[in-house]
Amino acid sequence: MGTKKTFARNRIKRRVRGKIQGTADCPRLSVFRSNKQIYAQIIDDRAGRTIAAAASLGADDAKGPKLDQAKQVGLMIAEKAKSAGIETVVFDRNGYLYHGRVKTLAEAAREGGLKF
Repeated sequence: MGTKKTFARNRIKRRVRGKIQGTADCPRLSVFRSNKQIYAQIIDDRAGRTIAAAASLGADDAKGPKLDQAKQVGLMIAEKAKSAGIETVVFDRNGYLYHGRVKTLAEAAREGGLKF
């Protein structure tokens, strides 16, 4: 079972994912946010593979308040994307509001050199 909030997020997620798709040229930057951690993946949907991933879990850089962790994860994913030869991505907020940790991660990824 899930809560009303979970169902609403999944409905938004399905609607957004129907409109965006990651390709090899412009992959999808997907964000997952749990209560304690934040995760980011760069995904090529056509090939069905993850190109790069970063998480606050187990990262030495991502310590402190959650907003600082999100910023560090954004910078890490941008660095990993550049090393994989990726400059532009499509941002997938995964049904979350573009606010708080999700927004901080996105801005940090832009700061790190990703374009979206």
